[in-house]
Amino acid sequence: MLISVVIPALNEEGVVGRTVKSVPVDEIESRGYDVEVLVVDNASTDNTALEAASAGARVVREEKRGYGNAYLRGFREARGDILVMGDADLTYPFEMIPDFIAEIEKGYDFVIGDRMNGMMEDGAMPALHRYIGNPALSRMLNILFRNNVRDTHCGMRAFTREALERLNLQAPGMEFAIEMVIEASEKGLRISQIPIPYRQRGGEAKLHSFKDGWRHIEYMIRRKMGIIE
Repeated sequence: MLISVVIPALNEEGVVGRTVKSVPVDEIESRGYDVEVLVVDNASTDNTALEAASAGARVVREEKRGYGNAYLRGFREARGDILVMGDADLTYPFEMIPDFIAEIEKGYDFVIGDRMNGMMEDGAMPALHRYIGNPALSRMLNILFRNNVRDTHCGMRAFTREALERLNLQAPGMEFAIEMVIEASEKGLRISQIPIPYRQRGGEAKLHSFKDGWRHIEYMIRRKMGIIE
């Protein structure tokens, strides 16, 4: 079986290479899997693509910018039976990929990290996001869509190919993160949650607190009203 590690990257020169190299390929292969690391260059204007390729990744370019657009392209290009996703900025513990795979081996369809567990590195997340934004948005999603995912915006996830094919994923931007959680819940996927550390990012942050926060709220309301299917 093949594991595809899908990493979107927009102007992540200086960190994307280290992110690619942090994938524990040898350990994953020791469990009997083959591994591909796929970096989706989301129309970068720096040397992101060259750095990722030099570090050993297969690189594809997606001209339409956006978190969702990058992942949708990556999922189309990925060849794996199991897919793992995570950011290119060194915030996520890729050394824990085997733990995510172990949950898939137990029979779960969809595995998501939980950063809100006391292991977060100081300064890794602005206080506004850590204590207000993320908890409030997660609580809102849980109430509206009746699930119990603690950290609905955690970007480190793993899922089977079969699970991916059941999800109707369309969102082009940051709201893709909650679209996936909502879809996984509504389609009855077996969901596991893993506590993970979260680290200070390398490079420039791409998130816009209030703009992206409102887009998530708007998406959930429109989805709940049936305006978005």
